[in-house]
This record gives sequence, C-alpha cells and structure tokens, in this order.
Amino acid sequence: MCGVAGIISFDGQAASSEVMGGMARAIAHRGPDGEGVFVDGPAALGHRRLAIIDLTEAGAQPMSTEDGRLTITYNGEVYNFRELRGELEALGRKFRSRTDTEVVLKAYAQWGPACLERFNGMFAFAIWDKSARELFLGRDRYGIKPLYYTFQGKRFLFASEQKAMLVHPDMRREIDLEALVEYFTFQNFFTDRTLLKNVRMFPPGCWAKISPDRVGQLSPVCYWDYHFREPDKPADRREYIEEADRLFRQAVKRQLVSDVDVGAYLSGGMDSGSITAVAAGELPYIRTFTCGFDLSSASGLEMAFDERAGAEHMSYLFKTEHYEMVLKAGDMERVLPALAWHLEEPRVGQSYPNYYVARLASKFVKVVLGGTGGDELFAGYPWRYYRAVVNDDFEHYIDKYYRYWQRLIDNKDIRRVFEPVAEAVKDVWTRDIFRDVFKEHADQISRPADYINHSLYFEAKTFLHGLLVVEDKLSMAHGLESRVPFLDNDFVDFAMGVPVSMKLGNLGEVVRQNENEPGKEHKHYSETRDGKLLLRRMMSKYIPETVTGGAKQGFSAPDASWFKGESLDYVRSQLYDRRARIYDYMDPAVVRELVDEHLTGKQNRRLLIWSLLNFEQWCNQFLAERPV
Repeated sequence: MCGVAGIISFDGQAASSEVMGGMARAIAHRGPDGEGVFVDGPAALGHRRLAIIDLTEAGAQPMSTEDGRLTITYNGEVYNFRELRGELEALGRKFRSRTDTEVVLKAYAQWGPACLERFNGMFAFAIWDKSARELFLGRDRYGIKPLYYTFQGKRFLFASEQKAMLVHPDMRREIDLEALVEYFTFQNFFTDRTLLKNVRMFPPGCWAKISPDRVGQLSPVCYWDYHFREPDKPADRREYIEEADRLFRQAVKRQLVSDVDVGAYLSGGMDSGSITAVAAGELPYIRTFTCGFDLSSASGLEMAFDERAGAEHMSYLFKTEHYEMVLKAGDMERVLPALAWHLEEPRVGQSYPNYYVARLASKFVKVVLGGTGGDELFAGYPWRYYRAVVNDDFEHYIDKYYRYWQRLIDNKDIRRVFEPVAEAVKDVWTRDIFRDVFKEHADQISRPADYINHSLYFEAKTFLHGLLVVEDKLSMAHGLESRVPFLDNDFVDFAMGVPVSMKLGNLGEVVRQNENEPGKEHKHYSETRDGKLLLRRMMSKYIPETVTGGAKQGFSAPDASWFKGESLDYVRSQLYDRRARIYDYMDPAVVRELVDEHLTGKQNRRLLIWSLLNFEQWCNQFLAERPV
C-alpha cells in the first residue's frame, strides 16, 4: 500500500526529477517507509512506500525488470500474488523479491493488459515501457485504490491523490462548476469529474495507455464491470448459505497476508463482527478498534448511534485486544481542516468519524480489515430499493430512483442555490447524469427483481465507490492500509448471482401494496430487519443472533442534534458569513434559508450542512485565489 505519481511530457522535454520528487513528497503520508523517483526522458514515475509485504529494500519502488524495459509504480495488494508467482515461475520468469509488486510487473510483462483479469485484490499502478515509449495505467475492479489524472498544457499528470498533481508548476487550480452541481445534488460524483476542473478520476475496472509521441485524450478500456442478475436455475437455499460461508472465510483468510500486524474495525454490527470472528480464528491475536459517540445531547434515532457496547461484547467473544474512542460535539470542527485536506473533495456521508478511528488504529497496526461492501452486494438498504421496485417502465424507475438520490438539494432549489453561476451551469442536467450510470447495465427488465438488481448495480457503481474513496483517503492519511474482504473477486462473483429473494424478504409484499395507501410508505421505506437475509443466515454461526437479527445501523455521529446545539455557533460562523468562499458560487440567502430549516427543526439537513462546511474548507485549501 503506497502512493504513486507520474508525469508524461508531450513537448520533447525531459521530465524533471526534482518536480517528480516534490509530487511524491506531497503524498508522503501514504508511504512513510520510503521514496523513489524514476526518470526516462519524457516520463517520470514517483513512489511513496508503506511496507507491508517484504519489508526489505528489495521491495523499493519504482521497480524495473532485469532488462530495464518495464518500470512500475504500484499502490495496493494483490492477494493471490503467490499463486500467480508460481505460474509465472513455471513460464520462466525470475524473481528478486517476495513482493506482490514484482508479481504485478512480471505479470504485465507476460500477459500485457490481460494480467488485470488475473489479479484478486486492490490496486492502482502505472508501468512505463521504455521500448514502446508508452505508459500503462490500471485500476482494480471496484475502485478500492484511487487514481487521478489531468492534462495540463503539454503535460499528462497522474497520482493517487490530487494534491500531488498540484505541486507541478503547470497545474492550474480552477473549480469545475458542473461537478459542483453534481455533488450538491447527490452528495457524490457519479461521473469521473472532481471539483478541480480537468482533474478526473480514472475509472474502476479499466486500463489505458498513453504515449509522449501522441498528444490526445485518455481512452480507458473496461476489463470488468458489475453484473447483478437472477440465475436461470437457482440452487437450494442451503447450498447458497454453504457457498457464501466458504467464500467468505476464503476471502478473509486471503486478506490476512502480511509481514506486519493486522487489525480490524469492530463496530458492533454483522459485517465487521463476522470478519473479526474469522480473522481471530486464524491469527494468534488480533487488535480491534471502535469509534463511539457521546449521546448526552442526542435525540430520537440518534440514541442508537453508539455501538460500543455491542463491539465490546464481540471483542469479549473473539478475545481481541480492543481499543475504542468516543467522539463529542466539537470534534468535527477541530478535525475538519485536516480532514478536508486529506479527503480532497467532499464525498458520501459525514466521514470525520472514519478519520478518527483510522488514526486510532494506526497507532497499533499498519493493516486493518473493514466491512465495506456487504450492504451493497447483499441488499442491505431495503428502504432504498423498495422506493423504485414497482414501475411502468425503465424511465419511470429512473424518475423515482433519481428523486430519492437527490440527497442534498432538490431540483426545485438547485438553480436558486447556484444563481451566482447560473449561466455556467444552465446545461447541467443531473437526471441525465443519474441515468448514464446504467448505460452498461441495461438488461431487459421484466420483473420487480430486475429493478432490484439494477438498484444494486447503481449503488455499487456510485455509493460504494464513494465509500471506498473515503476509506482509502482517511486511512492512508495515517499511513494505514485498509482492506475490504467483502470485495474479494470470488465472493463478489458469487454475490452478483444470488437471487433477490434470498437477499430481501418483503419484495412480494411491496409489489402487492398500493403505494398511495396511507402508512405503507413508512412501513416499507423505514429501516427494517429486512435485507441481507443470506448473510444474516450465514453469519449467525459467527456472531450472536441479537446482531444478525437486528435492524440495519449505519456508522454516523449524532450531528443532527449537535448542529442545533453544541456546534451551532460554529455552523453559523462558517455559513452565515457572506464573505465565505462558498458564496462565490452559491446564493447566501438561499443557503441560509435551507440551513435555517434544520436549525429550527423543520427538516433534517445534517448532510447538507456537513457538505457546505466541507466545501468551504475545500475552497480555502484547494483554490489559489478568488475568481475575479
């Protein structure tokens, strides 16, 4: 797990090793164990190392083949690297280290871009081919490891984080107004845009090549995508449970490979609890980490947000060495400047608790296991899917699901909010952005289960990817490698073919209901004990039934109350000041109107307030000057 960066020059000039070194140092937090720079004419590669496998200098990067033709800068872990190494050795390839980096390099030398289809893991890497004068970029199936790129004049830049590219003297800092509207509609980016104009996120499951001899745009090639589907001949329910168990255990065991200590997040829920149970059975001991919340001023549903008691009980059951911390009102404003710098752009959810728990874990381990992915694969959010399961046709489905996913600002308010830049964003149609997510998953829809599978596809491509970006940035901010066993290739392939009826239990009732009948919406759209049925059955052998039979609980702080209480002065100081930088792009009166709805208790707008605070910090840190 590391940080990567690179430069390609199109004007014949040699790339600067000094500039490349500066780009690498900008992401030193991702790799505190070493730095390397490689320059070959118009190409430069930079690397920051977090040593996890083969801690010797043999694992230093950038790493070249013996003949010097190929050089790699690599970030990630390929968990099946030992099997691939055996296969490559049988083909005559020699190895000088015990790293997965060298396996990735030699696999590319052997199979070219097709090597990506053999990798089971998380990665983002670049390989410079000296003979072909060509740079190869590749990213893992799911987007666990981030990779950004930009064209700036006669330079192509790429890096694990945008801040590395900002070091380059050719880099221009300008906001992408279309991306801004996209974010404040969905609290996420569904396209490859970022808030920095011309800086793009390299898409998951893709590869691309670029040459200093051919100036042009990048054209990523997709080598993998999600495909949720109903099986033609479903197996017996017991067979699905047994196979889920086998693949889950296999996934956790695979991701324990490490030459340093491995820990686990332990929230008190099913996913992290089951991962910890399996890992604890494989390791001599394991450390676990929990983040809780002071609920002194919380109210309503927030009173269930602190899961420390459940985590402590599971720590007792699995005999882990357990550590926890408690967040209070005020911790958000203290950490927000550092968090915004590491996060680089606001993404899904209120992520500052992730920053704190990653900092805690990093004091004891260099690798931590997390439960991200289980909900998206096995339908953990039934109240979302049920909103759009009975439809007249696909466009009706899009309309209903699009309305639900306007998480921050509704269509009726979006133009008013962005009135200062209205002309520049007049052609941004966020429904089209939403619909375009499905352009590669447009199977024939003939039954309610098909709509559920489309919803699972959508959330894996958007919501899950946003979670993964947040998880990577906030763990690597502390030099901590975060692994996600649910996103093991074999487990994902299995999950995509599990019948919807084995994930959701109330689908038939939802289909039969009259959507206009009073009370039905609350019953089926609220949090229930539905969802993830197959996982609940499978996990009941590892964790208490009080957990597997409980309602879904997200990882969130009681900010809805804190924003109206202890953090009220901070919210007002940031968002009621007309000199705030967000008001270069947003109408201060309209924003205050929306914020007031939360502060007066008319509507819960905690996500909007968080996003506005985060955006203000982003403007201060990532934009050089105010627009003229």
